[in-house]
Amino acid sequence: MSSFIALMRQDVVMAWRENSAGLSISFFMIAVALIPFGLGPDLKLLHDIAPGLVWVALLLAVLLSLESIFQADLEDGSFDQYLLSDCPLEILLLAKGVAHWLGIVLPLVLTAPLAGLLLNIDTPSLLPVCLILFAGSPAMSFLGMMGSALAAGVSRSGLLAALVVMPLYVPVLIFGSSALSQILNGADTDEWLNAVLLLLSIGGAALFFGPLVAAAALRAFLK
Repeated sequence: MSSFIALMRQDVVMAWRENSAGLSISFFMIAVALIPFGLGPDLKLLHDIAPGLVWVALLLAVLLSLESIFQADLEDGSFDQYLLSDCPLEILLLAKGVAHWLGIVLPLVLTAPLAGLLLNIDTPSLLPVCLILFAGSPAMSFLGMMGSALAAGVSRSGLLAALVVMPLYVPVLIFGSSALSQILNGADTDEWLNAVLLLLSIGGAALFFGPLVAAAALRAFLK
């Protein structure tokens, strides 16, 4: 447990010290801020397409950070120590996935209310919007971890990881955008709560399989 907490704490600190979190947040906010300039003064159109825009901007911002999950450890030889550790590699990778979520994805979700205001989302809807994004956020980290591990050691691994992960993000994008649309159209809580449960289920499955797939991919690479 001490190795798990120490690695998780180290990765969260590094996400901010190396500015991975800051770059992802900056990309997210700039992308959202530019969209109204492209659409013009049609606020109703902006409100109608806001659910998809929020999710796409958020997923692209997360893709920018995937290379940082394993690249530094591969370059400085830390993975050799992980393989020699008493703690199973899958548990250590679980710690890295949790750290990515805490250090990068969760701060992105917390900036969503500001992004929502730029997209003409009304203030009472901002809290449910954050709840939907929060429910889908673990899947972003742990599905991304699988793609990052499969692309490990390849030149321009960030681009390859993005290509691998984008199809995996499709269910999150579909259910997340659907739930946001229902919220913005004034649907009752019961109507979008099912989407929240589906997003949490996807996140739970990704949390279970992500470290297993990543560990297998990294062991194959390091042989």
